[in-house]
Amino acid sequence: MGIASGRYKGRLGLAALAFTAGVGVTSLAAGSAGAAASGSPVTIVMITSLTGEGASEFSDAPSGFNARIALQNAEGGIDGHKITGVVLDDQTSPTEIATAVQDALSKNPVGIVSTSPLFFLADKYPQQAGMPVTGGFFDGPEWGEQPFTNMFASDVGSVDDKYPVNTAIGAFMKAHGGTVACSYGYGISPSSSRSAIGTNLSFEHAGGKSGVLDTSIPFGSVAMTTPALTAKQAGCNAYYAGLDDNSNDALATALQQEGVKPKVMVFPTGYEPSVIDSPAWKAVQGGYFETEFRPFSLPNAGTEQMQSALEKYAHFSKTEFPSFGQYESWLGADLMIKGLQLAGPTASHAAVVKALRGITSYNGNGLLPQTINYTNNFGKDLPKLCGWYMKAEKTGFVAVSSQPWCGTDIPGTTTVQN
Repeated sequence: MGIASGRYKGRLGLAALAFTAGVGVTSLAAGSAGAAASGSPVTIVMITSLTGEGASEFSDAPSGFNARIALQNAEGGIDGHKITGVVLDDQTSPTEIATAVQDALSKNPVGIVSTSPLFFLADKYPQQAGMPVTGGFFDGPEWGEQPFTNMFASDVGSVDDKYPVNTAIGAFMKAHGGTVACSYGYGISPSSSRSAIGTNLSFEHAGGKSGVLDTSIPFGSVAMTTPALTAKQAGCNAYYAGLDDNSNDALATALQQEGVKPKVMVFPTGYEPSVIDSPAWKAVQGGYFETEFRPFSLPNAGTEQMQSALEKYAHFSKTEFPSFGQYESWLGADLMIKGLQLAGPTASHAAVVKALRGITSYNGNGLLPQTINYTNNFGKDLPKLCGWYMKAEKTGFVAVSSQPWCGTDIPGTTTVQN
């Protein structure tokens, strides 16, 4: 989740539904990553959740992936080789993710882009095939674990699987008037629970008090009257909801109905165009929404490049901005393209992996708030976790600051529950 401790993207609590599920498919052999002849197309496959519970977050992800590929093809492809983009649906299903990965490998692509909350359930198959994988870290810790050195998180680079407490979220809530914190997580999701635990610990580290830590919220619940009453009784004025959009919206609405006026309320989900003027928009007014990707309202070369491509190839309006899934899929394609430019479109999978591991400075052309060095960051967090806070105001989202808010991991801490 970027700038909140525990690194949870609350929209992905649904990934935990598959934590205990098994996957039974046969291992796939590695194939050549190259095109058959000079100038012939090369294929990149993206796996995401077009249907099922994850569709509310990822059904629009293909437009980011396809726009980045279309932009590259308009610039001549890679050494004269056009890129063919293929999108596969994991159906947000523990069994279908394995089928989707098997299908992807059978297409003999140059690489796979993961924008799937369930990729961790089938990650061993591309690893065994030596297939380069780029994409979002949010599904699980494999991006920082052995033996998955074929995987490159295009949003954070790597993950410390101890999930240490980070100073960012606590310092932000304290700086914005919070004195007593209430944090919420789904009981079924370790990542959601970690984010809530980490937020309260971060807040205590900043000098605040922990009022309520509720990591028993049923997945997807919108029954938030009791949590709101409990928070009111505890005197909480700082709120963090590491939940999916519908649960977060319900909590904000319940607090409003109970007459609670938070000093600061932080959501790791919901910074998307669809939230504006939605039924929940009034309830979340004044709330702060996190994004680890540079907002289009703070333009630079990266946002202008992406905006132009989305307008041209995804029919975006000039005032529209990307969703989480569109940012992630754009960056996943972008990093894979960088690896192919370095290794060559007809290089072996091993050569592409080597090229990606040799990248010392990547920030998505300025879409990311910090630079990733893939040569030395495997299995650990970046030195700082940074991102932007967007405040919900009447007419839309407004950046709290033009500069990202950053924090550092607190040594010796962990949010992993035994």
